Amino acid sequence: MLAYCWAHVRRDFLDAGRAFPELEPWALEWKERIGALYHLNRLRLEHWDPHRPLTEQSAAFNQHHEALQSALQRMHDEATRLVADNAADAPVAAWSKGARAKQKKVLASLLAHWSGLSVFVAHPAVPMDNNRAENTIRTPVNGRKSYYGSGSIWSAQLAATVFSLLQTLALWGINPRHWLMSYLGACADNGGEAPSALAPFLPWSMDETRRAMLGQPYPSRAPPAAPTEPAAGHARG
Repeated sequence: MLAYCWAHVRRDFLDAGRAFPELEPWALEWKERIGALYHLNRLRLEHWDPHRPLTEQSAAFNQHHEALQSALQRMHDEATRLVADNAADAPVAAWSKGARAKQKKVLASLLAHWSGLSVFVAHPAVPMDNNRAENTIRTPVNGRKSYYGSGSIWSAQLAATVFSLLQTLALWGINPRHWLMSYLGACADNGGEAPSALAPFLPWSMDETRRAMLGQPYPSRAPPAAPTEPAAGHARG
């Protein structure tokens, strides 16, 4: 199933309000409606038992679940009405043609994506937005803008592989620098080739002791001892 993001829908309404001043009160009203959906969903999830089917949840869950469904239905009905004909609304009559077109475009997009936007209702494990996913890739996205590295196909593939590797390590609580030093050291010991035994470097294969060790910062080498002054009377080298 394809789930769509309510944060992007919210942005559509806010952008419409910024583009047309007459749309701002209407856009802010819909922003509040979307905020109410988030609130009702949070209340619902506080009582959600992931080990039980949706039809066997508690009374408290069902109360918030029904309130969420009702709020969504009212939103869908209102969007459908406005897309069909918004000229009957007194405030809308004074809007410019561009503002009315923008309103219909935003609402038509909402309705076109409705099935994906409502996946979270029947599947509480699905979040209402993909903010977590976008925040997860923020570092490589910012890096791409800073140092690029996709000037050729092979470099783009290499960058994607490295980003995936580093994020996997982060999810397992492993220090990337410590892991890289250990892995590259093993490659050097193997004549510049990947080690034949990869299990010690796979987070899901290594034991707890090694995972905890690699989760620590890489031990820095002690600085070389300061040279001692030669004894008096001895010539300096």
